[in-house]
Amino acid sequence: MSNTLKIFIVEDDKFYGQLLKHHLSLNPENEVVLLRNCRECLDRVYEKPDVISLDYMLPDFSGKECFEKIKSEYPDIPVIFVSGQQDIKTALDMLKAGAYDYFVKETDTKDRLWNAINNIRKQKELSVELDTLKQEVQKKYAFQNIIKGNSDPIKQIFDLMEKAVKTNITVSLNGETGTGKELVAKAIHYNSPRAKKPFIAINVSAIPETLIESELFGYEKGAFTGANARKMGKFELASGGTLFLDEVADMDKNMQVKLLRVLQEKEITRIGGLEEVNVDTRLIVATNKDLGEEVNAGRFRQDLYYRLLGLPIQLPPLRDRGNDILLLASYFSEEFCKENNMPVKDLTPEARDKLLNYTFPGNVRELRSVIELAVVLAEDQSIDARHIHFNSGNPLAGLLNQECTLAEYERKIIKYYLEKCNGNVVEAAKKLSVGKSTIYRMLKKEKES
Repeated sequence: MSNTLKIFIVEDDKFYGQLLKHHLSLNPENEVVLLRNCRECLDRVYEKPDVISLDYMLPDFSGKECFEKIKSEYPDIPVIFVSGQQDIKTALDMLKAGAYDYFVKETDTKDRLWNAINNIRKQKELSVELDTLKQEVQKKYAFQNIIKGNSDPIKQIFDLMEKAVKTNITVSLNGETGTGKELVAKAIHYNSPRAKKPFIAINVSAIPETLIESELFGYEKGAFTGANARKMGKFELASGGTLFLDEVADMDKNMQVKLLRVLQEKEITRIGGLEEVNVDTRLIVATNKDLGEEVNAGRFRQDLYYRLLGLPIQLPPLRDRGNDILLLASYFSEEFCKENNMPVKDLTPEARDKLLNYTFPGNVRELRSVIELAVVLAEDQSIDARHIHFNSGNPLAGLLNQECTLAEYERKIIKYYLEKCNGNVVEAAKKLSVGKSTIYRMLKKEKES
């Protein structure tokens, strides 16, 4: 990043102009241009100087007129008045109009101007750093960076996300726990025109019913015991950006009515307040429940359901993503090894088979945990099947969510018990109450296929 600051000095007093130019040029990072009148300044303002020092009394235009012309074309350029005009009202009027500062020509003016310009330099550097950070965040949340996978279900998710970023339509995310709903919400936000504004997430189920209203809408000082100062709610804080409501199906009926009103009117009222506050907040909601079923059961308002539905995106469970499991496993392994300064460890064929034959009730979140543990347990450069441990409370959880034939279900169950019994066919047959021949036939078919 260049530290050079381009400074225009607009001053009709030749001696005073040269004095300011000489003083500011003592810093080699300042590029100082001396201009005699407003017209010269306006003819060159397209160069977008970083700051303009402007005399209030100029031969062609008044300082006020010149200031207004500059600001009409380039409102972000800081303008500092340096003038012999000592009228306080004039100074206050210019400051109210947006001038960065107003200095009367005195013996220490050049030093005050020097300090003001140094402050502008620091602000510019901070602004550049902030823009760089925002660009890094956007890069981090590029779709392919945040969601690893090449399966057809994931490609369909990318297509829907591309549509979501082009408008402000409400997005409703549905999927099992651990499928990455918040990550998808962030990716949509940081790839949308709202990327430079806040992304604020709130988990509805994690907040007591008595507090959810104040969290979303805020409150005024004195609204209740302990409200010692005004507090803005999440809708206000996210204005211009995105509010992500996770587990929205758990919102109580009373709050559902209030949320519906906010979506209809695009304004909120803080608790204890009378003022209606306009909010421009994009909403993304998520749930692992079927909102349609919640409506039918009378637990969720139908009118709010249609308001929230917007663009629905169904996130697929990991078990339906095929070889994405292996792609994600390799990614998590490389990431964990890099974070812990360890050599990269690869999955053996046996480890791959073990991963592909598991249902992952905890989805991507569970896979990450399994792989990180496997990396720690693996003593050499390879992650073997024995290093992979599934700690689900019910290892067969989620099996019935798969669309399999009866024979495929049978095969998966037998393979699970064989692994549990360390390959002992007799013991597995006893646990399943089947003959050994049933298991041997399955193993023979596996080998032939």
